[in-house]
Amino acid sequence: MATRADLATQADLAVLVGLQASGKSTFYARCLSDRYELVGKDLFPRGARNKQARQMRLVAEHLAAGRPVAVDNTNPSPQEWAPLMAAARALGATVTAYWFPPDVPGSLRRNAAREGRARVPDVGVLATLERLRRPSVADGFDAVYEVRFDGRGGFDVRL
Repeated sequence: MATRADLATQADLAVLVGLQASGKSTFYARCLSDRYELVGKDLFPRGARNKQARQMRLVAEHLAAGRPVAVDNTNPSPQEWAPLMAAARALGATVTAYWFPPDVPGSLRRNAAREGRARVPDVGVLATLERLRRPSVADGFDAVYEVRFDGRGGFDVRL
């Protein structure tokens, strides 16, 4: 298994896993943006076609160039993260999961404060909850970090 120091210095795919409004994007901005390129379907125009194919192409391009990349989507289950992992493995990259345990009331509260396209209907959050599964090294991840708000405006990250 790779150490945290190793993961910061080689091509790594970081898969953020959690409900909408769980803190994934804020975590990326505060904790990963200095080392990882960002890819996510929400970054594409609303009417963009084949978002999955575009996302996979960008992930492969970054990893092939030796750049770590973070995928900021809900990624609730192996159905979503398995293709990402396969692409990373094919390019010799490690794969790290950042797990945001569900806090449904908190996610719904933060989501309600969002405006425009950023706000997801509550039913969307609840539908994601039904599919949400905690990632593990048994799923093929090199490391799985649990990420929670620390109560001081930051994050507590544990292996």
